[in-house]
Amino acid sequence: MLLISATPPAAGDNAWVLVSSALVLMMCIPGLFLFYGGLVRSKNVLSVAAQCLALTALGLLLWWAVGYSLVFGKNFGGSALGHVFGGSEHFRFAGIGVEASPYDGRIYAGTFAVFQAMFAAITPALIVGAVAERMKFSAVMLFSALWTVFVYYPVAHAVWGATGDFAGLANAASAFKAADFAGGIVVHMTSGWSALVLCIVVGPRIGFGKRAMPPHSMVLCVLGTGLLWAGWYGFNAGSALAADGVALQAFLTTTLGAATATLTWAAVERMHRGKVSVLGLCSGAIAGLATVTNAAGFVSGGSAVLIGVLAGALSYWACSVLKPMLGYDDALDTFGVHGVGGTIGALATALLMDGSINEAGGKLASSGLISGQLTAMIATILLSLAVTWLLAKFVAATVGLRPTEEAESQGLDIADHGEEGYNNS
Repeated sequence: MLLISATPPAAGDNAWVLVSSALVLMMCIPGLFLFYGGLVRSKNVLSVAAQCLALTALGLLLWWAVGYSLVFGKNFGGSALGHVFGGSEHFRFAGIGVEASPYDGRIYAGTFAVFQAMFAAITPALIVGAVAERMKFSAVMLFSALWTVFVYYPVAHAVWGATGDFAGLANAASAFKAADFAGGIVVHMTSGWSALVLCIVVGPRIGFGKRAMPPHSMVLCVLGTGLLWAGWYGFNAGSALAADGVALQAFLTTTLGAATATLTWAAVERMHRGKVSVLGLCSGAIAGLATVTNAAGFVSGGSAVLIGVLAGALSYWACSVLKPMLGYDDALDTFGVHGVGGTIGALATALLMDGSINEAGGKLASSGLISGQLTAMIATILLSLAVTWLLAKFVAATVGLRPTEEAESQGLDIADHGEEGYNNS
């Protein structure tokens, strides 16, 4: 997200960004639920549905109440607090309506605020995959609310906010400039690295490593993959904040990155395990989408293919080699896909950015982007790891992280919600 000179708001651009907002919402409900829900055991499918739905609602309300202002406000600028949050002047969307957005004058300020709300809502829901089947609903909700305020908002402010420390062209005086077109750092790196810490603190599922825990419905997983892929066009192409050539380029690179990663994962899996699994095809697609997100509006089609190759191969390695080697229970591979993919994509953006694709990106590339990008990436990883650990310990000491062993064995559908996903009668 970059600051662009204001021009009169255009109906077509507003329409595209509002449609993109709905596409991003579809990614969480039902896309992410179906993807994650198909991968868990049947006794936990409703718990994943409840978490995705409730976290979306929580994220949207928090964004309206304080989030937009803490990320994109400006009246904390010049103070120590301004290095963490933007300001308080837009709490409850105060002053946000049909005036031109200061982030892109082609759309309304309200349109921009609504679009960004969807990013804030889906990001903590991604973390659910790492601790699926063993973290209480109450713990998920409390942790996610705190994590949104103390990890997502500060990183989003730093990278995208007008007064953020890494805010690229949005802050000409910034000492560190970083590029993140649609959330590689802000969404995927924060959620992925936080997921790694959280799944370690929560601990493995009962029986992890001793008995098989296969997905209960790959059909649901494939359906979720398709919805996520379609919704990702809102995520990436919508981040152009206009129906223009940059949106077209982001649409193209998203397609190429995802398609390449799907087949790359499949090829590597075939060489490693002898078969191409449907789970591998789905995982490769999501890895490609997550990895190309940072670069989507900044790179060429050829670069997107290269990013897809890296995404498919390295995310496969993280999920199939690194995870078993280290023994952590990242149940649905949030770290391997989003953490690793987001990190690869952020670095690739700095190396492959093409000024002929996006003029604003060209200006960033000429201003020492690689050092700024690395600094932003390292800061994001350290903040995500440290704050997630502290928040997990706090939640453990208050409401507790896990259900009883009996409740976990029975399944969280019954333990947390008193319902079952499937009626076998």
